[in-house]
Amino acid sequence: MPDTTAIGEPIPAASLEDAGPAARSPFIRLGELLAGIAPGKTPLSLAVGEPRHAMPDFVGAVLAAHLDGFGRYPAGKGLPEFRRAAADWLARRYALPRALDPDREVLVLNGSREGLFFSALMARRLASPEKLAKIGGTQPVVLLPNPFYAAYGAGAEAAGCESVALPLPPGGGWLPDLDALTPEVLDRTVALYFASPANPQGTIAPRAYLTRLVALARKHEIMVLSDECYSEIWLGDTPPTGILEVAGPSYKGVVTFNSLSKRSSLPGLRCGFCAGDGAFLEAFADFRNVAAPQVPEPLQMVGIAALNDEAHVVASRDLYRAKFDIADRILKGHFGYERPDGGFFLWLDVASVGGGETAARLLWQREGLRTVPGGYLCRTDAHGNNPGRDYLRLALVQDLSLTEAALPRLLAGLS
Repeated sequence: MPDTTAIGEPIPAASLEDAGPAARSPFIRLGELLAGIAPGKTPLSLAVGEPRHAMPDFVGAVLAAHLDGFGRYPAGKGLPEFRRAAADWLARRYALPRALDPDREVLVLNGSREGLFFSALMARRLASPEKLAKIGGTQPVVLLPNPFYAAYGAGAEAAGCESVALPLPPGGGWLPDLDALTPEVLDRTVALYFASPANPQGTIAPRAYLTRLVALARKHEIMVLSDECYSEIWLGDTPPTGILEVAGPSYKGVVTFNSLSKRSSLPGLRCGFCAGDGAFLEAFADFRNVAAPQVPEPLQMVGIAALNDEAHVVASRDLYRAKFDIADRILKGHFGYERPDGGFFLWLDVASVGGGETAARLLWQREGLRTVPGGYLCRTDAHGNNPGRDYLRLALVQDLSLTEAALPRLLAGLS
């Protein structure tokens, strides 16, 4: 496990080891929490963020047309056609400072998770001599949001780095407080994970915040690893700003990660991509050629079709908005509910019923609803503080009728 030496205020060191059980899968922990408890009603899972919307109708035909691709090893970098489709989609979706070079600045991924995991290893490997001199004999740091996606922490641990939670503002809110990052921590940091929209809070970072984040990271030679897999699920009128929009024209020190899991409701396809800093991605491609899973060509062909079609994305986003309309109506005034900026999670303050673990047990025992305690998605700091302890996460991935039925069960189970 990473070293957990304290690095001073106002940011306490908080490694996976300090977090104890939080180092483990939240779903394994949930299984242990509910073990031996019979569901009070017909079980319904709102735990896993697995999109349940209908797959795009072109998937089967595209696969059938390219079945021969399963008969050969795919290139690690991905098909040129896939990389071009990803670069073109990014150019259509965002106001990029310049077009991405699909040969140098885009890589296919076996879903965004594996890319996020491996990228921490690459960030440490590519640290400059000047950066290593600043780190000295101490352990490199990887900064992670809190709450966090488990792959971030796993990548930091595999890279032999110390995981440090990005601080939250003292007055409340979920955007990390950049002012609380000390030069001592920043000089030791080789990579910073960030997500907008965030999982699970749904917070979308404003353009000015992202601009400042990139400038701060560049000043201290920190790779920004931006998880944008929820980028197409926004619940207001304005799409989220992408990290590449504020990182050009060089894209130096910044890589974005995305996939078709959330955007196109294809979690089982395991097809995604990363894009940005060309020097980083060239080295990353060499590393992944010997260490990472390849993406079969037929799956990339489905990915090309999905990236070239927006109709199914709009329909899916409208369906998520309709589900949050239901939540607005049923949950208003309960458990601090607020419609999030983006994503498909409810992030509810259940301190009034004893916190996340108590709420999850009650909902399973009384209503058969499977939910995730917020503390399982957060890191406990050196002072014993876990920002998610009083929260509960629910994924609104079911259809409208099941959502309409589940939310009253939530209120009944916690009353």
